[in-house]
Amino acid sequence: MYSFLSYYRPLRDPGVLRQDILASLVVFLVAVPLCVGVAVASGVPAELGLITGIVGGLVVGCLPGSAIQVSGPAAGLTVLVFEAVQEFGLSMLGAIVLLTGALQITLGLLRCGRWFRAISVSVVQGMLAGIGLVLILGQLYTLAEAQQPRSGVDKIAGLPELLTDTLDSTASLTATAVGLGTIAVLVLWPKLPAAAKLVPAPLAAVALVTTAIAALSLDVAKVTVRGITDAIEPPSLGSLADFGSVAVLGTVLAFTLIASAESLFSAAAVDRMHNGPRTHYDKELTAQGVGNTVCGVLGALPLTAVIVRSSANVRSGARTPLSRILHGAWLLLFAVLLPAALGIIPLAALAGVLIHAGCKLIPVKEIIPLARSHRGEAVVLAATALTIVVTNMFEGVVLGLVLAVVKSAWDTSRVHIDVQELPGNRLLVTLAGNATFLRIPHILQTLEAMPKDRPIELDLTAVDHLDHACRTALENWALRHNDSGTEVVRIKTCPAA
Repeated sequence: MYSFLSYYRPLRDPGVLRQDILASLVVFLVAVPLCVGVAVASGVPAELGLITGIVGGLVVGCLPGSAIQVSGPAAGLTVLVFEAVQEFGLSMLGAIVLLTGALQITLGLLRCGRWFRAISVSVVQGMLAGIGLVLILGQLYTLAEAQQPRSGVDKIAGLPELLTDTLDSTASLTATAVGLGTIAVLVLWPKLPAAAKLVPAPLAAVALVTTAIAALSLDVAKVTVRGITDAIEPPSLGSLADFGSVAVLGTVLAFTLIASAESLFSAAAVDRMHNGPRTHYDKELTAQGVGNTVCGVLGALPLTAVIVRSSANVRSGARTPLSRILHGAWLLLFAVLLPAALGIIPLAALAGVLIHAGCKLIPVKEIIPLARSHRGEAVVLAATALTIVVTNMFEGVVLGLVLAVVKSAWDTSRVHIDVQELPGNRLLVTLAGNATFLRIPHILQTLEAMPKDRPIELDLTAVDHLDHACRTALENWALRHNDSGTEVVRIKTCPAA
């Protein structure tokens, strides 16, 4: 176990200090377009995305938990934030994020962070796939400068009309070309020589497309700039009083579950990328809670640990938390000194960045092997993703968790039934394994097929686990069999439930 101060010991080496400063600049350049893009896609002012990124660097970056992981607004929460803003209004966002942070702090102090590692990978992948699909569907409308429908079903149903309207409008075609050009740069940028890749792909894509629009004098919609201080909207007492609503509490629980799971799964992935201090999951969950509490007070977007920024930090050679702290400082300077720079960014370019991010959230390479080797896990993944698209994030994740638990219970509830002929025209029925309520239909079907005119002995001594429901079903079957006026059923020693 490392102490938090041990994270900074490598800074005694000037080379490490220099490398961390350079890494912070790279992470800053990655963060700017993503912070702005996530905010715009969430239906909030662009500056709120920068505020969340600043808090992720200057607040979460200073707290113990993970040394290299970088926090900020995440594409994974875009859909949920958009739905919350549409349903409750922007004034409620700060209150929801504030309560989310308080709940995360409580879970961290209760040492619940490690338990998030027990969440089924299929549920997490299904959650990310569902988020990716909804993000793509929504940003297709932004790409064409069209108003996107609220529900996932309406977004899918509206795609043919969107295509028709886009082809009939010069403005929509121009915006779509800008978005597709952004996606093309994002796809091709990693294939360029190493020298070019020193500039992060999202920044390069947005910068190149913005320059092209200015050079060609194209008329496309751009980001609206309000100023960082004007965008801050702390929660009011009235918004805090609305927490009695079941819908609001459900949204808070969804924020907490998804933000915490995404942060801690990101931590596990980042730990595999470097050889430095490992993540302390409970402390990291508490740090994320502190960050979201501050974001809530400022009325900003919720934050999570973000794998894109974190991996960029690792690849840039960061060794200590200094790199993520400085990235927050650079974001603050940018937001204060150059806010007008946001006003030249086209919305279609940000839509392209988020569509590309949404595609990367869908685990295409893992789905086919998973379906071949673990069909049940693939069903959980698909059901979670489709439910998120059709309904909402919270219901999709809850359904995925329920299906994962049911599948686990079904897999572990294996019971073997053996029927043997014994002298004296007797039958010996032996049960072995785990006899639970999930196996009652199969067990009773076998027992009820037993002849009623022969003595039956039911041997349960080889059963590893017998739950109350299955015990009651077996006893009731024995009573019914005995009441038929034929041979009495004898049950050998039954293990405790």
